[in-house]
Amino acid sequence: MPLCLSAGAVAAVLAVESFTLAWTHSIEKIRWEEDWRLEAGQLHLVEARIRGTGAGMEPPAGAVLENGVWRYVPRLDPLPRLRLAHSIFTTGYELCVDRRCRPLAELVGSAENEPVELFACAGGDMDPQRSLRSLPPEGDMPPSGRPGGRHTDVR
Repeated sequence: MPLCLSAGAVAAVLAVESFTLAWTHSIEKIRWEEDWRLEAGQLHLVEARIRGTGAGMEPPAGAVLENGVWRYVPRLDPLPRLRLAHSIFTTGYELCVDRRCRPLAELVGSAENEPVELFACAGGDMDPQRSLRSLPPEGDMPPSGRPGGRHTDVR
């Protein structure tokens, strides 16, 4: 089941079963990463990583520090959709597949201040204006470490 992305009138489809969502905390400038898996039409949060600590960003109970990175398994029920803030005032999210990252804004266009929604596509759920089969080769990827923002779930 592919991953659908939408922001305003722009839509994209990625033929992936799992992905990493990454961003940099807007105040502390510390990278966060979340590994997601598509299963049974839902988004499942598998693991999260924080590359440091800072004010209001303490790792949760049970987190393990490995090579300067806090790893943990968040307690979150599967989500039908994930809604992300897409603001011109913070650095954007990155979507990573097979360790290759790309700014989320490049995948859904520059719909400024429109929330970006991620969800599992099913058949005719979406008629995308453009379709993406995979991310470009690693050499074509912009440098990582530039994402930002927060996400909220939509139930």
